[in-house]
Amino acid sequence: MPVEILHDSVRASLQNVTTSLEIVACENEQADTAQFCEELGYDLADSANCILLSSRKPKGHFVACVVLATHRLDVNGKVRQLQGMKFSFAKAEQTVEVTGQEIGGVTPLGLPEGVPVLVDAAVMKRERVIIGGGNRTSKIICPPSLLSEIPTVEIHEDLGLLRSAE
Repeated sequence: MPVEILHDSVRASLQNVTTSLEIVACENEQADTAQFCEELGYDLADSANCILLSSRKPKGHFVACVVLATHRLDVNGKVRQLQGMKFSFAKAEQTVEVTGQEIGGVTPLGLPEGVPVLVDAAVMKRERVIIGGGNRTSKIICPPSLLSEIPTVEIHEDLGLLRSAE
């Protein structure tokens, strides 16, 4: 397993993990989920995106949400209900600053301790999921049970809503 290609914080977070996983290298231009899946032959329904949200009022609170790539995050409904405040998508610069990770590779692994991680229950029902490696040149393929090994993870129904055919 070429763990050296993962972002430092992600690699460190995997030190005590017993779950078996696969690390896949990719080119910088393949880092975005749809392109990665299309070019490397993976099912988009197996890919999970980690999205950082920033609170609107009061400012300064962050939450990371993990939903399948085939779903959209219910920010104004479920996240607001669960967190008790309004959130919006964090700007790219803010995401990099808070997570220390690169856009296109943000993952729930290796996040700062103060950032809660909300995972859609649909992610946990997959046989395997593809998540970021913290950078634009690696992905991790693992059973979803790996996510439940993260101490700050909460699993919730209906966090993600299935995207309608457009």
